[in-house]
Amino acid sequence: MVFPNTSGDIPPKPGDSYVQSFARGLEVIRSFSAEARRQTLTEVAARTGLTRAGARRILLTLQTLGYVESDGRLFRLTPRILDLGFAYLSSMPMWDVAEPLMEDLVERVKESCSAAVLEGSDIVYVLRVPTHKIMKINLGVGSRLPACVTSLGRVLLAALPDEEVRARLEGSRRTAYTPHTVTDVDALMDRVRQARSQGWCLLDQELEEGLVSIAAPVTDRAGRTVAAINVSGQINRTGLEVLQHDVLPQLRAAAAAISQRLQARGG
Repeated sequence: MVFPNTSGDIPPKPGDSYVQSFARGLEVIRSFSAEARRQTLTEVAARTGLTRAGARRILLTLQTLGYVESDGRLFRLTPRILDLGFAYLSSMPMWDVAEPLMEDLVERVKESCSAAVLEGSDIVYVLRVPTHKIMKINLGVGSRLPACVTSLGRVLLAALPDEEVRARLEGSRRTAYTPHTVTDVDALMDRVRQARSQGWCLLDQELEEGLVSIAAPVTDRAGRTVAAINVSGQINRTGLEVLQHDVLPQLRAAAAAISQRLQARGG
C-alpha cells in the first residue's frame, strides 16, 4: 500500500527569497522512495518534472556531496542522507525525553507506540517503539500518512481552528483504505471536534483492516499541541474496550509525562 504526499501545501512562487535550484534538489531527493529505491536519470526527471539535463546536474551534485551514488546507470541515495533527518531530530528536545517513557508504556501495555507531528495534511512519524508486526505497511521514522485516517493525525488536527482543519481536509486526498474509513469532510470534522473535546482519539480500522489505535496530545509550555503519541494493535488481540479503558489512562499519563519533561527543558 502506497500513501502519497497529501500535505496539500502550495509551493511558494519563485522570488528574491526563493532558491529554485535548492528546491529542485530537494525534489530530486524526495523522488526516491520504497517504490523507487534506484532510478535512472530518465525516471528521476519524469518524477520531478525536470529536464534530463537539469536532473543530471542535481544528481551529479548530490553524488559529489556523498548523498547519492551510481553504478553508471542507476542512482540511489546513500546512508549520508540520514544526516538531514537526524539534524531535525537532534534539534528537537522532545524525542530523547520521550523515548524511555514510550518504551516503558510499550512494556506495560504490550503494544506498539508511536510519536508523530503534523505537516500540512500529513503526519510524519518521528519516533516508533514497535512490538509485534501489526501493519502490512512498513512504518519508520520519517514515514508519512494522511492525518485524516490516523488517530495521531486527528489529535494533531484537533489543535487547529476549525477553518484551518477544514481547509486541510478539503485539500487532502481522502481515500477509503477500508470499508470503515471516513472520507466525508463534514464527518471528519465531527471526528476532529470529538478528539478536541475529549482530549484523545480512538480509531477503528480506518487505515487498515484489523488495526486499531488510540492517541493523545503532547503539549509545550504554552499548552500548544506539538506532537501526539499513540498505542496501536490488532483488534483481535486488543479490542476497542481494552484500548479505551485499560490503555488510554496509561497513554495519557505517558503523554503528560513527556509534556512535563519537554516543558522543563524549555519546550
